[in-house]
Amino acid sequence: MSRPVVTRFAPSPTGALHIGGARTALFNWLYARGRGGKFLLRIEDTDRARSTPENAQAILDGLTWLGLDWDGDPVSQFDSAARHAQVAHDLLAAGKAYKCFSTQDEIEAFREQAREQKTSTLFRSPWRDVPAADHPDLPFVIRIKAAREGTTTLHDEVQGDVTWSNDQLDDMILLRSDGSPVYMLAVVVDDHDMGVTHVIRGDDHLANAFRQNLIYDAMGWPKPVLAHIPLIYGPDGKKLSKRYGATGAAEYQALGYPAAGMRNYLARLGWSHGDAEFFSDAQARDWFDLDGIGKSPARFDTAKLEHLCGQHIAVADDAALLHELQGYLAATGAEPLDNAQKDGLLRGMYCLKERAKTFPELFEKAHFILTSRPIVPDEKSAAQLTDVSRGILSELTPQLQNASWTRDTLESIVATIAEAHDTKLGKLAGPLRTALAGRSVSPSVFDMMLVLGQSETIGRLSDASK
Repeated sequence: MSRPVVTRFAPSPTGALHIGGARTALFNWLYARGRGGKFLLRIEDTDRARSTPENAQAILDGLTWLGLDWDGDPVSQFDSAARHAQVAHDLLAAGKAYKCFSTQDEIEAFREQAREQKTSTLFRSPWRDVPAADHPDLPFVIRIKAAREGTTTLHDEVQGDVTWSNDQLDDMILLRSDGSPVYMLAVVVDDHDMGVTHVIRGDDHLANAFRQNLIYDAMGWPKPVLAHIPLIYGPDGKKLSKRYGATGAAEYQALGYPAAGMRNYLARLGWSHGDAEFFSDAQARDWFDLDGIGKSPARFDTAKLEHLCGQHIAVADDAALLHELQGYLAATGAEPLDNAQKDGLLRGMYCLKERAKTFPELFEKAHFILTSRPIVPDEKSAAQLTDVSRGILSELTPQLQNASWTRDTLESIVATIAEAHDTKLGKLAGPLRTALAGRSVSPSVFDMMLVLGQSETIGRLSDASK
């Protein structure tokens, strides 16, 4: 294709941005960004009863969290209703559409008779070839004239060549009797006017492609490349439910998944590049192509999502990770971090990122940084503070007063104390962890000492030894 690549994501603001829609947006974004093209956003808000500004904003927020930036301003489909209607009237004037005066009662009577006779219920309007001079002065819809014989074959970059029998296509309504355009017309006109070159969407729209193709043919417009991607199923092989992934993108942010891990995982849901599982955004943009999309439905797997997220947390830039952690806290309505906590997290990020799959796990490990004296241990770790262990901590404290604050020195001092009490270094880890963090799960005691610094470490050990 000689034209610059233009893709679009066109959600309906009747609900949150769900995982299936997020993946569709990602695929469009990757394809455009990897080719220096444009990724456009169109809000398909023609369903005025169900479309709300709040839902539209939630979609924008979800895309922003995922890091899927779009070019230009989002386009409202409803705002172009006059343009859509004009195309219907152009087709009417060209003889490629017609006025249909059949009422809903007449259409239903036709279908009821067809059911009784066991024939096709596809409505065939008696007004298709009636001259304008014979038209009544009654409300009408505008229908497109569809071919009634032969077949239509569309090439799809994922599904291959797909053939549809033309006798299965009705004369689709373009304009309702109140003059409002239907969704099928609006989609085609908008895609044409926005210069969309590639339509990448769920394969639940594949049948729509044949109906929309009628408009492209009738208008003589260039057709976009089609790529209909299989849907996402749960681990049980059924349609996604709340239990398995069918939650809004914003909910995944509130659950504490990093955006980079989410992008990586969504990219692998139905697309592959060799055996690559973990990859960066730059690699995804370079690698992504339509021929890597499989024909079978993808299966949502939370364990795989968390595994990839853990890998992305581990390699994340510390400052960028801190920024995203603050966004996570805001999304959950938690208290923001103060400057001392931010500084502490940055100092400790090297030992917090290891093996943390989600932000709640990372914050659990960071409890020793975020809490303040006096440390109140939880029930499990409190059991580590016995009379004997308190005595050992009281011996350790003066040894640390004038120590050089390096890992080797700290390990040597603790090892010496353990040897003096004929115990192993590991036996002191429990009481030290309780004194420093008040938790049984934390980074190593020496990492905590280094992050907290000499004064705070000695203060916590002194408190615990009393």
